[in-house]
Amino acid sequence: MKIFLDTANIQEIRDGARLGVISGVTTNPSLASAEGIGNPESYKAAVREIADIVDGPISVEVISLDAKGMIDEGREISSWIDNPWVKIPSTKDGFEAISVLSSEGIQINQTLCFSVNQAILGSQAGSTAVSPFIGRLDDIGLEGIDLIKDIVAVYKEHNIETKVLAASIRHTLHCTLAAHAGAHISTIPYKVLTQMIEHPLTATGVERFKADWEKMAGK
Repeated sequence: MKIFLDTANIQEIRDGARLGVISGVTTNPSLASAEGIGNPESYKAAVREIADIVDGPISVEVISLDAKGMIDEGREISSWIDNPWVKIPSTKDGFEAISVLSSEGIQINQTLCFSVNQAILGSQAGSTAVSPFIGRLDDIGLEGIDLIKDIVAVYKEHNIETKVLAASIRHTLHCTLAAHAGAHISTIPYKVLTQMIEHPLTATGVERFKADWEKMAGK
């Protein structure tokens, strides 16, 4: 399972990229707004900076609700960088936009997916990846990870090439469960990435090795 960072914070992306474990980045208008990115030109500049840091797919979301607007935005976004994945929502207009853009060779991240049916439709329309939102399903009392399992099983049964990208990851267990469920990608906040690294036995082990070495060296 590949790891993407879900952020528009340039410093977090730089820090994550240095670890050598990040294969892509996902962004959205909310993440951009949280970083003080307040207009389309500054957003474009930020996306280009992200693409200079991470050699992998960069997901950029459309904001239009109608198919024509999504298609126009998707074409514009696809011209910004070398490896864009245009994020299109799982709506009626969204599926129309996915069909048109994918037929033009534009890579699509089908976002806000909350059902197997939406994932099936997206795969037929031409989505490169489909993003089930685990955390938001958990928020309403459902098991978000079950959706990952179900989509992976259906795609495997029918040899569908669309990738399953686990999104709305809230904690490290989500990431572990997504990997067990067969997700091809998990997109995670930087905080979750750092938490994945940490383990108390690793920390105590490092300190023990250091203390034993210093004892051997007579320090």
